[in-house]
Amino acid sequence: QGLDGGRINIATCSVGGGQFALDQAREYVGGRKQFGRELAKFQNTQFKLADMMTSVSASRLMVRRAARALDAKIPSATAEAAMAKRFATDTCFDVANQALQMHGGYGYLRDYPVERVLRDLRVHSILEGTNEIMRVIIAREMGRETI
Repeated sequence: QGLDGGRINIATCSVGGGQFALDQAREYVGGRKQFGRELAKFQNTQFKLADMMTSVSASRLMVRRAARALDAKIPSATAEAAMAKRFATDTCFDVANQALQMHGGYGYLRDYPVERVLRDLRVHSILEGTNEIMRVIIAREMGRETI
């Protein structure tokens, strides 16, 4: 249970980081202009932001589901925690990477916090068991038919 709780904790941190990166990207593209228009007005930017929001929301739901399973001592809690950790850490890192991309070259500057959150989120796929190990746990639990 301790490892499951730790995995849920890391996943939760990733969701927070992904949300922060998304918020930073929305703010940046809302104020930055290209070709006489805010970046936020371009359909491609809107699509990227929509996908990023969907990813963060899906991650948040998986984390909540895993936390409920752990609290209720449901047999699938270990698998739920592993799935939430694997999904949220990978997905929210991708969100932060997209946010950095939207910032262009400015995304790498320390003046913009998106560069820090990207580095912070990268380590989450390693902490509390690598995401490859999460896949091993998920497969093992599938074999046990707990999920």
